[in-house]
Amino acid sequence: MKVLRTPDFEVPGFPWQPKYAETADGLRMAYVDEGDGPVVLLLHGEPSWSFLWRTCIPVFLENGFRVVAPDLIGFGRSDKPAEIEDYTYAGHVEWLRSVLFDALDLQGITLVCQDWGGLLGLRLVAEHPGRFARVCAANTGLPDGEHKLGPEWWRFRDFVARTEDLPVGFLVSAAVVNPMPPEVAAAYDAPFPDPSYKAGARAFPDLIPQDPDNPATADNQRAWEWLSAWAKPFLCAFSDSDPITRGGDRPFLSRVPGTIGQPHTTIEGAGHFLQEDKGPELAQVVVDWVRSLA
Repeated sequence: MKVLRTPDFEVPGFPWQPKYAETADGLRMAYVDEGDGPVVLLLHGEPSWSFLWRTCIPVFLENGFRVVAPDLIGFGRSDKPAEIEDYTYAGHVEWLRSVLFDALDLQGITLVCQDWGGLLGLRLVAEHPGRFARVCAANTGLPDGEHKLGPEWWRFRDFVARTEDLPVGFLVSAAVVNPMPPEVAAAYDAPFPDPSYKAGARAFPDLIPQDPDNPATADNQRAWEWLSAWAKPFLCAFSDSDPITRGGDRPFLSRVPGTIGQPHTTIEGAGHFLQEDKGPELAQVVVDWVRSLA
């Protein structure tokens, strides 16, 4: 496997120095690890990196949490296998598991997950429930191979498939409500010096199980069986302006016992990347929720 490593770079508004750990197969994963207290695990998705959480992190730190925010393999400052075929759904789950559990031994986790952060994080919850205390799902889901995503997603998928030099900053800026400053869009582009670094971002759409024959379908269906018995607190905090995940909270609310009686909320004035539009508000929702459970 050919592996690329992004040269060092700096971006505005992100003062935390990365830490690094190796996956079980020797790839280097970057992560933010700040604070001392109960663990809140922030998992990003496609095509972002931990920079997406930069306005959430201070809220958690000010309220006494330890924040762990990894860059998925293929993104941010983490290693980037160079071929699309190097990426699988199961591989991403294992890369995260080996760092978060084997290397960092995280326990009592509050998971906050968005986009692919949920597709991966919820698999970890289902397969390692003892590691997690609670879950907040935000603009995400866990496709089970029984339903195809909507037309907005397919337009995105087709664009990714035909665009070798994926305009990452543009894609993020197109999926928020508030105008994104050029320097912020550039920060999303920074981990990808040229198209050869973008295989991970280009691979993600076709890894989503949308039919029974997808390699991840059986694993995700088993995960739903486990989540259907999950009685620990499970909060939905979706935004009001995301055509991709609109309605994605309904399967959780109808199937996960831990959602019963929780203060589910809609983040107003936010698009798909609600951390960009309303990051502090999202973080405060989680802080208040965790405190209400104490």
